[in-house]
Amino acid sequence: MKQMILSTLFLGLLILINTHSNAQDKNKMYRIAKIKVDASQLDKYTFALKEQMNAAIKLESGVLSYTAVADKKDPTLITILEVYANLDAYQSHILTPHFKKYKETVKDMVLSLELTDVDLVSAATK
Repeated sequence: MKQMILSTLFLGLLILINTHSNAQDKNKMYRIAKIKVDASQLDKYTFALKEQMNAAIKLESGVLSYTAVADKKDPTLITILEVYANLDAYQSHILTPHFKKYKETVKDMVLSLELTDVDLVSAATK
């Protein structure tokens, strides 16, 4: 139930993040990552995640946005919305030194990982 609520929240965030739809938007890649983190390592995980997200946004033109949220009742449940310019941008992203560092750093902190690719249905923002 919590994951369904988080997924619904992220679909709402998709709407807020994307202000318009055009031909380029059809090429964008949207992914939701659902992560369960070892509670005893949550602070270390959060630091590594923020470091990786900030590097990706700063250094990679094809990484368009990252939004990470934690469940209010169980902060070890992290959900991340990732938006890439296209599939090639994502494939380049996972080969970068900062992403490889993140994966190596968190490998023993992540208890489970579920990745779901989604399509943008609609977008609206103020």
